[in-house]
Amino acid sequence: MTQLGLAASDAETVDVDVVVVGVVQDGGHGRSGDGAGWAAGAEGIDEALDGGLADALTAVGATGAAGETVRLPTLGAITAPVILGVGLGTVPASGVFSHETLRRAAGAASRALAGSHAVASLLPWANGSSDPTDVAAVAEGHLLGSYAFTDFRVATLPKQKLPVETITLLVDDAEGADHQATLRRAQILETAVTLTRDLVNTPAGDLPPIRLAQVAQAEAEAAGLAVEIWDERDLAEGGFGGLVGVGQASANPPRLVRLGYVAGEGLPTIALVGKGITFDSGGLSIKPAASMEEMKTDMAGAAAVLGATLAAARLELGVNVTCWLPLAENMVSGTSTRPGDVLRIYGGKTVEVLNTDAEGRLVLADALARAAEEEPDRIVDVATLTGAQIVALGNRISGVMANDDEWRFWVLEAADAAGESMWPMPLPEDLRPSLNSAIADIQNVSDSGGKMLTAGLFLQEFVPPTVPWAHVDIAGPSYNGGEPHGYTVKGATGAAVRTLVTLLEQIATFGLQLEAPGYSADGYAGDDDYGTDDEYATDELEPVARG
Repeated sequence: MTQLGLAASDAETVDVDVVVVGVVQDGGHGRSGDGAGWAAGAEGIDEALDGGLADALTAVGATGAAGETVRLPTLGAITAPVILGVGLGTVPASGVFSHETLRRAAGAASRALAGSHAVASLLPWANGSSDPTDVAAVAEGHLLGSYAFTDFRVATLPKQKLPVETITLLVDDAEGADHQATLRRAQILETAVTLTRDLVNTPAGDLPPIRLAQVAQAEAEAAGLAVEIWDERDLAEGGFGGLVGVGQASANPPRLVRLGYVAGEGLPTIALVGKGITFDSGGLSIKPAASMEEMKTDMAGAAAVLGATLAAARLELGVNVTCWLPLAENMVSGTSTRPGDVLRIYGGKTVEVLNTDAEGRLVLADALARAAEEEPDRIVDVATLTGAQIVALGNRISGVMANDDEWRFWVLEAADAAGESMWPMPLPEDLRPSLNSAIADIQNVSDSGGKMLTAGLFLQEFVPPTVPWAHVDIAGPSYNGGEPHGYTVKGATGAAVRTLVTLLEQIATFGLQLEAPGYSADGYAGDDDYGTDDEYATDELEPVARG
């Protein structure tokens, strides 16, 4: 694991292997016209190079394009033998790089420097001062980009470039309370995201429901959380028909895990629920072989809410959290649930199962109903629920649905502040009749369009309308099957962890009576940008306590 530290050292004299410098496209310092210049913070290095830093960066091919990295030998001009220039893109009209731009640049730098021993980063100064919020973004980006999953490498491990050993952020006051708090939060957040990534990357054969429940229990107990686990007998006796029905075909029986973080009596209570299908064959409605290759990732929602709950406890946030992990393996055997079978969900509502590959909503229904029974103030569920999410929003933007507009807005605002791309989606009442069953209370799939939306409508049936609830579909963003970018590595991404932690922090700070900027009871005002996936990302909006 990469060690992150702070120092008030001068960049030209710090004893490291590499110094990271921000590079600006078509502008920046040291450039009067077109071409790449350097971002604030590198004044000392430029002076050591006799004012030639911008020309030297250009000579080695730097353009300043966002995420681009170039190496520049210093030839003894400064203590570090190498400068790594990382592109920040063009300077925005405001003159201030967004936190997400800084995160991504830091992540790109960490990925490029895999195999290095000691690195110092000037990115906290890119906006002219090492503001704690900029330091926080850079710290997160560097740590998130410094990730590798090597648990199953043996013969090839010596050939792998492992993450940077130590990264030192150069700041104005390394011992300042704000910077120290920023460092601690970044490290706790990275631990949570790393756990989530590791679990999602682990092959399904090594992480059946029982094993995932054991990992959750061990992690929770280490963090001082209460743990309760229902085994297959408990689930059957308790009426958890969704979990039993989905898991009954597998040799690996289902589990339901409840974790509890108690911050204090009278504080808000938030229930987090995560879909935990440890492998999804599709059941008797079997998937094509190619579609099963990444189905070890179908428990990414459970991993995300687990990581977020652990982070909340380690940050000692002033909000109570219950975390629910419905875990099952959706397999094929003589005991499989058949298309047309009827399952009785916790609480008694019956579901006609027309497609056994729409199983995640069945286990979530059990967990949502059980979580709601404890009367939390708010509920959020996270799930790799539908391929339709990818069709609608692609692989980098999650969809957010809710039974309460203001609660949905605050999930989106938390995502924006955290740097995760999410987009508001509706729950159209006109699509609800498409889930009507001829023989049961509801059927698990619709014959209409809007499959992501009808999945949300299905889940809504198992949450009391008096409890604000939001559903986050992370089917695409949970796993990056393409090339790495920014702080997003290839493989599991840890999607939704940072959003959930940020949301819990906002509630701990401001309580539940929130007045969202740009929000009114009549809908949304202004042009708030919920998709932070591109350079047009907005800066964080500060929540305002309602008087």
